[in-house]
Amino acid sequence: MKKVKISVIPYLNASPFVYGLKRSEVFDYIDLQYNTPAECAVRLLSKDADIGIVPSAAVPSIPDKQIISDYCIGASESVRSVVICSSQPVSEIKTLYLDFESRTSVLLAQLLLDEYWKIKITPVPLNSLDDINPHRKDAAYVLIGDKVFDYENQFEYKSDLARAWKDFTGLPFVFAAWTAVTPLTDDFVAMFNRALSTGLANIPAAVNEHKHSLDYREAIKYLTENIDYNFDFAKHKALVEFWNMVLRLKSKYRSC
Repeated sequence: MKKVKISVIPYLNASPFVYGLKRSEVFDYIDLQYNTPAECAVRLLSKDADIGIVPSAAVPSIPDKQIISDYCIGASESVRSVVICSSQPVSEIKTLYLDFESRTSVLLAQLLLDEYWKIKITPVPLNSLDDINPHRKDAAYVLIGDKVFDYENQFEYKSDLARAWKDFTGLPFVFAAWTAVTPLTDDFVAMFNRALSTGLANIPAAVNEHKHSLDYREAIKYLTENIDYNFDFAKHKALVEFWNMVLRLKSKYRSC
């Protein structure tokens, strides 16, 4: 039997999923591969992977996709690991450097700047982590994933994008959803979801296996208090609202 190719991100917030997939019956039927969020989307677009934890902004652009899981990577309040870092308040920055690993976080930041904070800032790609300069007074950086833990204390200001989204819309946020581009049997999907559930029931063990810069207890707190994995009705609603707002934002700037 040909193994199902699964693209997963190498961040701490996905470590419970990885732990569960490796220790459940489904592991015999899958080929687990690690990619950045952006690469996950590309692999599904090219059908080089069958399933991926795909950034929310990329899901609509993937043909023949299906969101298959009861779980996601989301946040109901502050997420901590998706932020705008700066040495000045957001209202005073002039240039925004965009993390190259996730289109969702970039679009969320641009959307919030435009519609929530009502600020016009020039976006610039962040080509390398070496370009991050906490001492630049006019610049800010959209940072995601485990790298936030390494840089967050170097900046005076940190705007949590999930918190800002919640303040703006009253909704949680979905950063990535398990998406498939290959037809899967009901039995496989059920087995896959059981594996994810197993991982979420063993977060301390998952933290022990993942290399990260956080204190053990802080890592547990991050995964249990900042990350909300249940893909419930509120998150479905939030995902649709995000897609609609991104479309409006793109339409607005096309007409300018």
